Parts: sequence; structure tokens; C-alpha cells
Amino acid sequence: MTVSVTKPAINVREELADLRKPTGIAGEAMLRAETPQEQFNLIGAGRRNLIINGAMQVAQRGTSASLSGNGFTIDTVDRMKVGRSGIDNLGATVSQATDAPSGFSNSFKLDVTTAESSIASDEYYRGLQYTIEGHDLAGLGYGTSGAQSVTLSFWVKSSVTGKYALGVFRDEATDRVYATHYTVYVAGAWEYKTITIEGDTTDAITADNGNRFSFSWYLIAGSNYTGGNIVGWETYGAAADLAAHHEVSWGTSTDDYWQITGVQLELGKIATPFEHRSYGEELALCQRYYEVLGQEYNASYTGYVPLMQPDVTGLAARSASLPHQVTKRAVPTVGDIDMQYYTGSWVSVSNVLADGVNYTRVTGASSSGHSLLRGRVYADAEL
Repeated sequence: MTVSVTKPAINVREELADLRKPTGIAGEAMLRAETPQEQFNLIGAGRRNLIINGAMQVAQRGTSASLSGNGFTIDTVDRMKVGRSGIDNLGATVSQATDAPSGFSNSFKLDVTTAESSIASDEYYRGLQYTIEGHDLAGLGYGTSGAQSVTLSFWVKSSVTGKYALGVFRDEATDRVYATHYTVYVAGAWEYKTITIEGDTTDAITADNGNRFSFSWYLIAGSNYTGGNIVGWETYGAAADLAAHHEVSWGTSTDDYWQITGVQLELGKIATPFEHRSYGEELALCQRYYEVLGQEYNASYTGYVPLMQPDVTGLAARSASLPHQVTKRAVPTVGDIDMQYYTGSWVSVSNVLADGVNYTRVTGASSSGHSLLRGRVYADAEL
């Protein structure tokens, strides 16, 4: 018996076209991923963002401060440092702003209050300098043939359009530098930027609590810092490499401002959506580097911390040890904000002392009486 089977005709061109149909943004990203680790990151498995407080939520020191002169300081948003050198006139307000792109509540903002008259060759202004300790970078595999690329993404808004330098610096026995840039195309508009930084196969990252990786967003860079022509990672040899590619003249008008938020650094060559963490989790991560101990008080304040006890060193004063909520990165620098003790009247504490990485000790001038404490001190172990 003969069985006859009939199949419908097919159009080969149409079938091939179906194979080329787009897979969507997420699917295309999965197809572009070069390693299983990148695919693992894309499906949201595990922690991705190596930046702490990238959404600018935590500001333990305050939400606004005035900046002038030179230095490297964190004044408002935790972990976000402003670095300036050689500046003659520029003054600015740094703040935790509520102006932010969709999906974010805050941004880090610099707003010029006194303009720089001219930009000299030896000056620079880093609107943001972010540093990462070595312990957090072990997964990068630097110094090996399998060194991982990382992708930096962020939202930025500026009054000045043009090309801004973004410098990457590795602080090791032999320092390494990587120069890249981003461009602001529209003044006064939030723009999303992504930058992929290739892995450095030359030198390993020291796995310790020191500053081993830093990013610098340059707003001002004199000619001493912009003349470099480096490609990829290179051994640091000259200041000209630090802000290569910078072209913008920011800070010469009191109309100038610059804002940033949603900063994320992740393994791989693909930028994924920002990893939002709860405020409580972000605060705890920040407290490894800076913590305010105690509570702010006012005239009606009634919640005092425990009694000060006689100091063990000969009863010369009364003291209290205040436990840190989070173990510090290193023995911190400590200081008084507005801490007072009470033995009949409120008096400022005499000393604030670091007691290792887990406690800060405060002492009063008197060894007698039952001493209560009120107010705040700080413990600073920033990089």
C-alpha cells in the first residue's frame, strides 16, 4: 500500500525573515553578553552595583554646604567627595537636591555662587570624586588574563554643554590611569551616560581597606591636566593623563551648575537598570565610612543616652563609650558636633576619642556626679 503525504508549501524567504525578528531590548542584551557572568548580572541575580549611595539618598553631614578654596571634602551626600586644586575664585553650593530624573528622588548638585575669573593651567575641579576600597574589587580579576571589564552608568545634568573628562585612577605600588569622557548635549536636561572600562591585565588590585580605585568627574581642568593622549590602561606618568579629553569651561559664570545621580558600576560591558537599595541598607553601607553617634537635641529634648561612668584612668573624669552601628573601615577620626554632659548644668564634653573601629569614647571634665549625655559626635573613616 502506498501512503501519500502532502505538505503545504512554504516561503523560504518569509521563514528566514521570522528568524531575524527582534528579540526585544532584554533579549538582545542577553545575546550580546560575552560571558555567563554577564548573563547572570542581566537577569538580576545577586548584587550588582559597586557604588555606595549612588542614588544620593544618604546625607548624614547635612543637605547643603558652601565650598570655597581648595581641598578634598565630603560636605553633604555620603561618599561623594569634591576635589579642587589651584582654584582662585570659585565658590559653590554643594547640596543633596530633590531635582532628579524619573525613578530617583535625589541628586548631587554643585551650583556656582562665585565664578572663576579664568582657568589657569595648574587648576582642576573634580565635581565628584568617588573612591572604592580594595576589599570590594576582588571580582574584577585585574592583573590576570581574565581581567573583567566594568561598565559605569549615571544620569547627569549641566548648564554647560560639551565634552567632560572622566578619569579613573588605581592607587598601587605602580599607579595606573585610564582616561575617558562623556558629552553633555543639551543644557539643563537630564541625560543618561554609559562608559565601559576594559579590564587591566597588568597589575592586581590590592585586597585591603585602602583606596584602590577612584573615579573623577572633572568640571574644570587646566592645560596641565588635559594634554595626555593615553589609550586604555597605562602606567601613570604625568598629570596630563588625568583629565585627557576635557574641553568644557565650566565655573566661569554664576549661572553654571552640575548634577549627577543614579551612579552604578557593574561587571561586564552592558549597563543594566539601576539597582535600588532601601534607605536603611544604603545608610548601613555608608556608616562603614562615616557615622553620627547620638541624637540631635533641642530645648525640649528629653531622650538622653546612658550615664557617663568614672574613667578607669584614675577617676580624673567621667567617660562613656558609644558603640558604632557599623564597624568602621579603619580607626576613625572623631570629633564633637554638639555633645554635652550634665552634672548640675550642661557642659560641652572635654574629649572625643577613637576607641578602635567599634567605639567612640567621650569624656567630661568632672569625675563626680551622675553625668547624662546629649547631642552628637562623629566618627569619620572615609577614604
